[in-house]
Amino acid sequence: MTATTPQFRSPAPSDQPSLSAQRSELAVDVAIVGGGIVGLTLAAALAPSGMQVAVIEAQTAAGAASRQRAYAFSLTSADIFKGLGLWPQIGPHICHFDKVQLSDGDYARVVQFLPTDLGTEAVYYGAEHGVLMAALQGAIAALPNIHYLCSATLGDIHDRGNGTVAEVSLPEGKIAVRSPLFVAADGKGSLLRQRAGIGSFGWRYPQSCVTAVLEPEHSHQNTAYERFWPSGPFAILPLPGQRCQIVWTAPHAEAEAILAMPEAEFMAELERRYGHQMGRLKRLTAPALFPVQLMQCDRYVLPRLALVGDAAHSCHPVGGQGLNMGIRDAAALSEVLIAAYHRGQDLGSVAVLRRYERWRRLENWVILTFTDVLTRLFSNQVWPLVVLRRGGLWVLSSVAPLKRLALRLMTGRLGRVPQLAKTKS
Repeated sequence: MTATTPQFRSPAPSDQPSLSAQRSELAVDVAIVGGGIVGLTLAAALAPSGMQVAVIEAQTAAGAASRQRAYAFSLTSADIFKGLGLWPQIGPHICHFDKVQLSDGDYARVVQFLPTDLGTEAVYYGAEHGVLMAALQGAIAALPNIHYLCSATLGDIHDRGNGTVAEVSLPEGKIAVRSPLFVAADGKGSLLRQRAGIGSFGWRYPQSCVTAVLEPEHSHQNTAYERFWPSGPFAILPLPGQRCQIVWTAPHAEAEAILAMPEAEFMAELERRYGHQMGRLKRLTAPALFPVQLMQCDRYVLPRLALVGDAAHSCHPVGGQGLNMGIRDAAALSEVLIAAYHRGQDLGSVAVLRRYERWRRLENWVILTFTDVLTRLFSNQVWPLVVLRRGGLWVLSSVAPLKRLALRLMTGRLGRVPQLAKTKS
């Protein structure tokens, strides 16, 4: 997609009603549009600095936390939440992956990643959306400098001198939010990104993902699986309470057919892919479907605007990188903003914001490229590529330094690690 001329801040036209005393105004240092995991992580990270922060969320707090989804949660994401002081609320309610198995269909060679590969307590974690949101919402609820505006509709946005003012409609009335910096944490269809005219590069994959939560007959033994089939990767993420989430990738038509199957037929096909290592399977949630795309924005910042998480980038779910990239975005942006705040610098200036862009945009490109190459290589049945990838699995399982390097990349420990991930609270 070709980028249009960036225009986030625009003077209000003369016939635009002024923001007068009949509407209340909230002046903050940072306004975050989007109160999901990434947006609230940014708010929680900024809170100790003393900054005034507004979080503008379209749903109710309960609605934002109710999404039935689980994530592969990386070691660096865990370290960031430890730095936020939230591990006591999260740790007991997530699953520690004691083993991650990577395989190519029915090929006998399996790559096993273990905690001993990096000297950590787990390889990865399985975390549910509601658990992460409950911890984040609880953390900001009692903080006087965090203003959590739920059921909010974002209206017109105007330039007002050394800041930007957004009109926000709340159930109790309208409010004007004034800030030198707005952060778009509002997901793939980001309204702020669209209004700013920021272009992007990428494509939709010819695949969709089917997800569901299962209860196997036997223990999952805290083992995660990523198995590559010609139609796409098939992942099993262990969850607390001896449950598992599957992420089943298939071509669009096949994925839609899977979703429409009667439960008995669905479970029979699922067991064929899943295997019998955990006995009979019981489906706990109705399957859901979501499309897959790669997207990288042409830029992450403009004057008075920064993009984080899915508003800035999107990747194939193979390897469970998406949410973890967004959490690192939030930690990196908070680090840049806190340093600028203590120096008395303009938080919305491009000079400040480009420090964040230079840090995260290149690192995210590496992950986007890695996930794209991985899914294309393993979804291809051209014989030379089959030989190449299976030889690669043999090398990866046999050469310890290469295995550690791959694991560091997947867990967010390759590259610049945010200071928050080094601070154990």
